[in-house]
Amino acid sequence: MGSIEDNRPPRRRLPERIILVRHGESQGNLDSAAYSHTADHQITLTPRGLRQARDAGRAIRRVLSNNNCCNCSTTTTSNSNSNSNWSVYFYVSPYERTRSTLRQIGRSFSRRRILGAREECRIREQDFGNFQVIDRMRAVKEARERYGRFFFRFPEGESAADVFDRVASFLESLWRDIEMKRLCHDDATATNLVIVTHGLTSRVFLMKWFKWTVQQFELLNNPGNCEIRVMQLGPTGEYSLLIHHTPQELEQWGLSPEMIADQRCRATSSNNDFGGYLTNSFFDNLPDNSDSNSDSDVDPDPDSHSQEGGSGHESC
Repeated sequence: MGSIEDNRPPRRRLPERIILVRHGESQGNLDSAAYSHTADHQITLTPRGLRQARDAGRAIRRVLSNNNCCNCSTTTTSNSNSNSNWSVYFYVSPYERTRSTLRQIGRSFSRRRILGAREECRIREQDFGNFQVIDRMRAVKEARERYGRFFFRFPEGESAADVFDRVASFLESLWRDIEMKRLCHDDATATNLVIVTHGLTSRVFLMKWFKWTVQQFELLNNPGNCEIRVMQLGPTGEYSLLIHHTPQELEQWGLSPEMIADQRCRATSSNNDFGGYLTNSFFDNLPDNSDSNSDSDVDPDPDSHSQEGGSGHESC
């Protein structure tokens, strides 16, 4: 009689990398007045943006074909040892500037390397309303800085929190695609996902994936045009930004020391309880002793302590 393990379905093969790419320089990046007479989804790339997209395609190709790892002190998965047996699947926002970016990126790949491409509305740009009047948008964006970037909703548009909700829905679909092997039917091939999207959407994607808080999101800097951010699968089966990228890069992106430490843990640790550094943000007055069930161990009025008395817990 076979063991229980023999009757289990085969474990899914996870994508080797998930690469986020912001679109190339657009006419709107060059001159915000473009949004006052051209619909946001119809804004095109500049000639410089087209060149950036071609350069991004070559850079992604090098990452996939050479197993290019900037942070070479981190060991990658054993599946990535072979540099020749890989493929790529693209997701792209339906906006003209992202579609044009993908067309230029695709020029760096042969047809046999490309598993497919899917236009995905849920990774589109944050909706700022319809035609954008320059003076009005300037005032609105100033209000956003006072209110907070994540929860501020543009009149007739979206907040970053709204974008978070649709990105969360997209991630559920992405995992179903992986589970059902819709992206790749050959477990011997290292599949890579490239998501061509927008600056805020890529930040929200990382926030959702790594369970960052709203406060941590507010720290993040927008990626540059055609900047790539590589989430790579580590030896423990977790994705981390700190396999391909360096701590210095993550710091430039706005990640705090705690967030960078979490990325290092994901790259090297077999402990799946990531993000534990948030615990003290909520429970900073609880006792360390867990051996007693007595309520007398809990301080009924932690605010009664003087400031000099400390927070009542030891430093980790």
